[in-house]
Amino acid sequence: MKIIRKLLPLLATVLTLLSPAFSQEGPLSSDPPKGTTAAEIIQKFAAKEKEFKEARDNYTFRQNVKVQTLDGDTTVTGEYNEVFDVTYDNQGHHLENVVFAPQNTLTSIIMMPEDIQSLRHLMPFVMTSDDIPEYDVLYVGQQQEDELHCYVFDIAPKKFEAKRLYFQGRIWVDDQDFQIVKTSGKTVPETHKKNNENLFPKFTTWREQVDGQYWFPAYTLADDTLHFRKGAYSDVHIREVVKYTDYKRFGSKVKVIYEGKELPKDQPADQKDKDNEEQKPQ
Repeated sequence: MKIIRKLLPLLATVLTLLSPAFSQEGPLSSDPPKGTTAAEIIQKFAAKEKEFKEARDNYTFRQNVKVQTLDGDTTVTGEYNEVFDVTYDNQGHHLENVVFAPQNTLTSIIMMPEDIQSLRHLMPFVMTSDDIPEYDVLYVGQQQEDELHCYVFDIAPKKFEAKRLYFQGRIWVDDQDFQIVKTSGKTVPETHKKNNENLFPKFTTWREQVDGQYWFPAYTLADDTLHFRKGAYSDVHIREVVKYTDYKRFGSKVKVIYEGKELPKDQPADQKDKDNEEQKPQ
């Protein structure tokens, strides 16, 4: 978030948050994993995350992003809200269709491109085997999250490349499916240059199981105070809520026509040729 450096009239509204049933955490144990090693767990969950990332690219869903500034804990002084559907065309191209976007009433902060990137890509954090070399991954211990027994890791980027954002924080990995079920941390790096401060709130993202296989992001909550060094507003209480709903597996409407007939999706054309050849009279 980049702070606005002049005083503007504030708009006040009242919001009632629809929060999920947050997970109940057990105590964190530093015991080492049994029957496996931390390195093996990292390898397994990174491979699963790669599968998850590819699978999520085959699902449509709705994403509701809401960013608010507050006076105290309840009085909303400004709001940014965007609801969009992630869909695909008949060729499988990724589309984002905005279905609701009221006027942005934020006055004490400005939504920067980095903030949009954080909301859309860093908060639903994915850590695949391709990402592992860029991060330090430290085993912390084990913890119960509702009915899930999880391995807990702290992660941080090894270095920062120009114009790239990273996740830094903690992840919880289910010990059965070896998938990330919860993340908590923040987007880094922040900018503290003169006349250019861009800060990010701490957040937590919970996932839910979809189609009995993959743990997809379901709900993100950030409730934090950003401490700006200069400007009309030095401390800004910010709340961000991101909801991911209506996950549906994408089915292409493209029809494969062979010899005037629609070819079954699980049968390639060369197999059809083979079947026809075997059916010819001898």
